Amino acid sequence: MKRTALIHHLSKHGCKLIREGKRHSIWKNKYSGEMTTVPRHNEIKEFMARKICKDVGIIEP
Repeated sequence: MKRTALIHHLSKHGCKLIREGKRHSIWKNKYSGEMTTVPRHNEIKEFMARKICKDVGIIEP
């Protein structure tokens, strides 16, 4: 999955970018308060995308 598609999915389901790190971005679900890191790679493996969505409590892409 492309990183931009995952970012769009997170934004669409109520997640907000907290900060950009050197290698990861920190995202937070504004409804539940759960946080996760998103690696700054062009391509993110499917299992990682599912884990990221599970961490913030939204549906899988």
